[in-house]
Amino acid sequence: MLASQLSQRRLVPGRTLMFRCVLTAAALVLFAGSPSAHAQKQTIGAPPEASNMKLVGFNDLQARSAYQPTIHHQGDRWIAYIGHHGGTDDVPDPVNPMTGNAEPNGTSILDVTDPAHPKYLRHLPGQEGKYESGGAQMVRVCDGKSLPKGDPNAVYMLRTFGSQAHEIWNVADPANPVLITRLGGLKDTHKSWWECDTGIAYLVSGAPDWRTRRMTQIYDLSDPAHPQKIRDFGLPGQEPGATGAVPTELHGPISTGPNGNRVYFGYGTNKGGILQIVDREKLLNGPKEPTPDNLRFPEISRLPMSAFNGAHTTFPMLDMPVAEFAEDKDGKTRDIVMIVDEAILNECGEARQMVWFADVTTETRPMMISSYTVPEASGQFCQRGGRFGSHSSNESMAPVYYKKMAFIAFFNAGVRALDIRDPYHPREVGYFIPAITSATDKRCIPVEGGERCKVAIQTNNVETDDRGYIYIVDRANTGLHILELTGAARAVAGLPKN
Repeated sequence: MLASQLSQRRLVPGRTLMFRCVLTAAALVLFAGSPSAHAQKQTIGAPPEASNMKLVGFNDLQARSAYQPTIHHQGDRWIAYIGHHGGTDDVPDPVNPMTGNAEPNGTSILDVTDPAHPKYLRHLPGQEGKYESGGAQMVRVCDGKSLPKGDPNAVYMLRTFGSQAHEIWNVADPANPVLITRLGGLKDTHKSWWECDTGIAYLVSGAPDWRTRRMTQIYDLSDPAHPQKIRDFGLPGQEPGATGAVPTELHGPISTGPNGNRVYFGYGTNKGGILQIVDREKLLNGPKEPTPDNLRFPEISRLPMSAFNGAHTTFPMLDMPVAEFAEDKDGKTRDIVMIVDEAILNECGEARQMVWFADVTTETRPMMISSYTVPEASGQFCQRGGRFGSHSSNESMAPVYYKKMAFIAFFNAGVRALDIRDPYHPREVGYFIPAITSATDKRCIPVEGGERCKVAIQTNNVETDDRGYIYIVDRANTGLHILELTGAARAVAGLPKN
């Protein structure tokens, strides 16, 4: 993510580079007759554009720009915790209708036990500020009974606080959160990861003495009331006192925990990306002073990406059976990492940001094996307004979808459902593009004599729950949509017919 308002509304269009789309015949059939095929401009009140996905429930999230949704099974309820970007130029502090007060964007908490009727429970304000300089974008949740030293009666929510801090709240009563811990003094925060079984947290931070905007601070949060710092980590050249060029900044990590003993770091967003594979045990227990040698010590390998593409999300799918290879003597299963870039500029003012699949079975020699993008012509998305390209994937490893389906937030192309059972040939099997509302914010680009603004959906992030529901949130203030698969897409996931 970019920290400036330019990433939200006013972006200078750069050179557009169109990648050749990797499509199977089945995907081409899917797009034939799509209602988006000739649509360029969304209108309020129009039906959503969909294939093999349908809307179950909706909440407007108080017209706040949304980033990360986390869905937590909490007792006999399902609770959605949704992080928000800061406010906009037009509405820096939206009114919370539950209190009647204007509040900086923060965290929305909803009961989604009945997904057809999500109930808004609480808005917890974040940092004052607009776009990515405010709000509380990131949120993770762990039960106290799962954490080694947690209060078994507590449920802990870890969130960012704008660019300044990380916070831990007790949300055992999700309508009445209680602040437990604050880790402050930072200059930027973003997409963190928390291991609920160990308490180890990989906090994307901006330490004031480091040379990069975002790096990793690793904490033991097994007792959230008494956090213990383990170390700082980043790429050599980012550390304090280094000289020369500064490597591209961190976006976020995903850990496989002590059993998998790997952490997959993604650096860059829309250019010069890096997938870094790290030995978790060496990372946590190796030498901790941030010298170049110590930063290199836990690294197993890197996969540098093109100058055109970044690494927003690096999602591991290890020991993955591939039916095509079932009769082969070797390589019947593969270790795969799905890498999702982030589109940054409006109206295709950059290279296409996509989804990539890397085979990391031989960890020291990872290689790209396939890619996926939404065909631009299927909806004339470059003309619709806002960003077009990938941003993020669901990150749940629940069996309902893991290693079978992935859901990709694609900004003005909505959410796309991929059959990934053969990661060498990912195949789209469904999509859902919500309709805009009166709250949907405009997205602008500079043109001669001023700027051109358009209103389009901006599906930002996506998550799934263990029941199989899909949750998408919108960057342009359109709210939360709760979806389910229909038709042939349900069969891919092994779900019963509906």
